[in-house]
Amino acid sequence: MTDSERKSGEGDAGFVSGLIPAGEILARGGLAFLTDMIEGRVPQAPMCGTLGFRLVEAREGFAAFEGVPEFRHYNPIGTVHGGFAATLLDSALGCAIFSTLARGETWTTLELKLNLTRPITKDTGTVRAEGRIVHRGRTIATSDGTLKDRAGKLYAHATTTCMLFPAKE
Repeated sequence: MTDSERKSGEGDAGFVSGLIPAGEILARGGLAFLTDMIEGRVPQAPMCGTLGFRLVEAREGFAAFEGVPEFRHYNPIGTVHGGFAATLLDSALGCAIFSTLARGETWTTLELKLNLTRPITKDTGTVRAEGRIVHRGRTIATSDGTLKDRAGKLYAHATTTCMLFPAKE
């Protein structure tokens, strides 16, 4: 990884986004990789730096991301673009599934269904997307999740279906 890749997205002390080689990801299980990301041993995804959010919690079948909606996330009608909520939820739902993968397994999203329940603004404050496994089979996994503010107010909820398969090396 180049220094520019590792340092892209540094928005606060200790936050680093970037990429590591796929082989390094596949050499450990999903939960171990996510734990390393939270603890700063591997970088957060570049998208986290772009939109200003981060993985903050992971355990078997669960993942949570937090972010602060800002004016830069606004759409032309004066609220945060729905893509901000969708990206946080897609990340939490996918990582909930990722947390169940063994070494050498990978996944891809087949479907994402999102419902927005109220507008998000720059005054909403920190939001938290939580994803939880609903079903984990041999080739298909599903998860669902919510996006809430610190007071527990619901802003969006979503479900995803992912295909699981052995990684090609």
